[in-house]
Amino acid sequence: MFTTVNRYVIAERALRAAAPHELLDAVRRVLVEQYGAESVDLLMADYGLTVLQPVTVLPQTVKPVSVHNSVAGRAFGAQEPVVEAARNGRARVHLPVSVRGDRLGVLSVTLPPDSGVQDLLGELSDIAEVLGHEVVVAERDTDIYLQARRKDRLTLAAEMQWQLLPGRSCSRPEYDLAAQLEPAYGIFGDNFDWSATADHLMLYVTNGMGEGIEASLLTNLAINALRNARRAGLAIDDQAALADQAVYAHYRGRSYLSVLMFDFDLTTGWAKVVDAGSPRLLRLRGGAVERVTFEAQLPLGMFEETDYVVQEFRVEAGDRLVFVSDGVYAVADPKGEAYGDVALARAIQATRLLPAAEVPRAILRELTGHRGRSVADDDALVVCLDWRGI
Repeated sequence: MFTTVNRYVIAERALRAAAPHELLDAVRRVLVEQYGAESVDLLMADYGLTVLQPVTVLPQTVKPVSVHNSVAGRAFGAQEPVVEAARNGRARVHLPVSVRGDRLGVLSVTLPPDSGVQDLLGELSDIAEVLGHEVVVAERDTDIYLQARRKDRLTLAAEMQWQLLPGRSCSRPEYDLAAQLEPAYGIFGDNFDWSATADHLMLYVTNGMGEGIEASLLTNLAINALRNARRAGLAIDDQAALADQAVYAHYRGRSYLSVLMFDFDLTTGWAKVVDAGSPRLLRLRGGAVERVTFEAQLPLGMFEETDYVVQEFRVEAGDRLVFVSDGVYAVADPKGEAYGDVALARAIQATRLLPAAEVPRAILRELTGHRGRSVADDDALVVCLDWRGI
């Protein structure tokens, strides 16, 4: 017991003391010295969640690993350690690197023969978790981990949008929450935001008009206005009203932004809702999928001094809520037929056994098949909330 705790403490101290760009070197050094590791690699999930990219010094020359058909990808998807047999009795352990449900990547460690790998999985997983926390902190001071996430170059608009997001998934005892945007490397105005306290979860799903940098600027203004109002302790109807004023003051009605806003009470499951535009909500409950509608109100910034009215909505334990932008339900196939609620309901049913973190990407893959081409004409956003209650 002393040895296990001591090795974990050594790893934790080494990571906390390391320079932001040297986290991989620090964890590699500890794993070599304390566990006899023969190789240690950190793989970061790319923005499209299709590959795991090795953290290396630029220019990156090591090939990425597929999320969908690799052993490391299996560890990433299952969020559990996976042991792979290597040459000459060695074992290669793939450990998920995550922070409170936000999946960052995989730490892959090759251990020597007879190292007792099964007995080490717990402490190695703990080390991978600490590494994840340190990566999140280090991203404030270095670009190395953000660069490793890029399979392709981001457009400037996409750069702004990804920096605006809170993460791609999170998990608490009451809920699991995940989201994904496409095209990941060229998004315009769709966005999502969330924030939780001890007893509340606030969730915004936004759909900004326009293209390119103008759409991104509009979304940045609206999201930061909503955050400013939220952090001042205002209710969501007042948040919407103040953000509406901020957008209108700048654009005078020329540009506006649709948003679906929720304030969930984690103790009761009751939510206050403001529906100001085009994002839609579908609910999977008891094996049946149905669209949930609210009283439609004006998008943010369309007119001066719009008043917003709160509606009420209740979730039950076991509910799955799927939020989508118009870039999902309105997408047409080559014959001109829109994806629509029926096809979306089928996709939600088909993914019902997947964890929330896997659902957005799975639905977007289904959407690509309907569209008949890999490149989208519009942003597509999917947010999945699995409600467990308390």
